[in-house]
Amino acid sequence: MTVPTSRLPSFVIIGAVKAATTWTGNQLRAQPNLFLPEQEPHYFSSAFDRGPGWYASLFAAAEPGQLVGEKSADYLAHPLAASRLASMIPDARLVVQLRNPIERAYSDYCMLYRRGTVDGRIDQYLTRGSAQPRFLNDGLYGQHLARFADRFPQEQLQIVLYDDVRRAPEATLEAIGRHIGTPTVPVPVAPDERRNDSRAPLLPLGLRRTLQPLKRTVAPFRRRAWFQRLHAGLARPIDYPQLRPDLRLRLRDFYAADVESLGTLLRRDLGSWLAVEQSR
Repeated sequence: MTVPTSRLPSFVIIGAVKAATTWTGNQLRAQPNLFLPEQEPHYFSSAFDRGPGWYASLFAAAEPGQLVGEKSADYLAHPLAASRLASMIPDARLVVQLRNPIERAYSDYCMLYRRGTVDGRIDQYLTRGSAQPRFLNDGLYGQHLARFADRFPQEQLQIVLYDDVRRAPEATLEAIGRHIGTPTVPVPVAPDERRNDSRAPLLPLGLRRTLQPLKRTVAPFRRRAWFQRLHAGLARPIDYPQLRPDLRLRLRDFYAADVESLGTLLRRDLGSWLAVEQSR
């Protein structure tokens, strides 16, 4: 099948998961000169079997003159994404956002805990050999970046730190715009804002699972005042398992060598990533 290259992305945000890529995607999506699909395609990771025609169709709605891109935060850690992406769009400009891997692992765990995918046995999930290896392995940035560095020229890969997004969001967005080849204008979306904010109350898990089949049916009513009052009356804050200092120490030891090599690559001091302190 011949893929219309004019409809393929000229830039891709490849990750990492839980490193403010949602904020960046929302900022870029708000630019009139850019087009990104609303949802993450995950084509070069988990949806590759859907084929190149399906992937190209995701960008068919782009207006003439718009720069086309996409964001799928799991590409960075996926073992095959780099080779697949390089084979299909070798000239793509890549943006990778990296967060303190200890904080990233904990935030990822909390996201799945919130969804009910994992339980409160945090030690079992954030320990080497876990049944959910993504929590630890996705933060081995040096290993993952090597796959992309082997297949893309250095000038096509931009590395952004989560710390910079929080400290200087406008300057960071401008730098991303220069990298992908278009000016950007920041819109009022805070770096910590999420569509599924980890601090927002939720319906009890059992009730959420019971109502799951009705999700599409009730979607049109979500903005109605009566619906929001009902939701507020039933929703409860999430009590997340804490990342204890002893577990943080084990995570620090797990990531120490990779963080050191990444700091050398970026020519930045990343020692604060390995500090033993409690935060999320």
